[in-house]
Amino acid sequence: MARTVARNLGPLPRPTPAPKSKNVLDLFSLKGKFASVTGSSSGIGFAVAEAFAQAGADVAIWYNSNPTALKKADDLAQKYSIKAKAYKCNISDEAEVEKTIKQQLEDFGGKIDIFVANAGATSPGDDVIDQESSEGWKKLLDINLNGVYYAAKVVGRYFKKQGFGSFVITASISGHIINVPQSQTVYNVSKAAVKHLAKSLAIEWSGFARVNTVSPGYISTDITNFADNSLKEKWWTLTPMGREGATHELVGAYLYLASDASTYTTGTDILVDGGYTCI
Repeated sequence: MARTVARNLGPLPRPTPAPKSKNVLDLFSLKGKFASVTGSSSGIGFAVAEAFAQAGADVAIWYNSNPTALKKADDLAQKYSIKAKAYKCNISDEAEVEKTIKQQLEDFGGKIDIFVANAGATSPGDDVIDQESSEGWKKLLDINLNGVYYAAKVVGRYFKKQGFGSFVITASISGHIINVPQSQTVYNVSKAAVKHLAKSLAIEWSGFARVNTVSPGYISTDITNFADNSLKEKWWTLTPMGREGATHELVGAYLYLASDASTYTTGTDILVDGGYTCI
């Protein structure tokens, strides 16, 4: 296998070492690390940011239109005795993304251990043939796909310079299956794309950083507020566990991928979906 990789990619990169500690609690600890989480003013993103703070990491929270993130960052810092700060950024603006990441590095000591590309938007009722223009398509791809790419360009360079780093992308069950009964073609395409982007980057960055995705199923957050109870009941019928998930039921997957517990894990996707994709 190693010879095949070398033949296709040229000389193998310098292998990243296994962690020295064999204590599982040490492996999952994020003490002394800095994590940046996009789309983290609420929902899944904030749950991940709080979990990282609980594990000892300093945290940068990203928001675009929800200024409550400023107070949430202060609350995290006070509650968990870590450093936390909120940053306003339009994730679909490449220059703004680069500026924000550089400012975070300046504020947090010049290194970045973990980056979670979580910011995203949905597109319920998205029947392609009924769309009068392609603006909705472009806007959603700018947020869900291009925003991840913009962040990866910047963060990847720092990871390479440092020789370490973990990049985690929030994908979705919608990158695995086609959701029913609602139509959401653009969203499905965007999430399938970030899954493949992660696998591609995992190979490209294999000598210095890990890249993985988490694919949540239906999770109870503001992003699913478009659905009335009758629609949600159809989701629950298709989910073997019969309900939506809670945000705190996701954070273990993110913590694993962010921490030294996963130093031999790259290019993988973790499904947390109540069994939805099993049937």
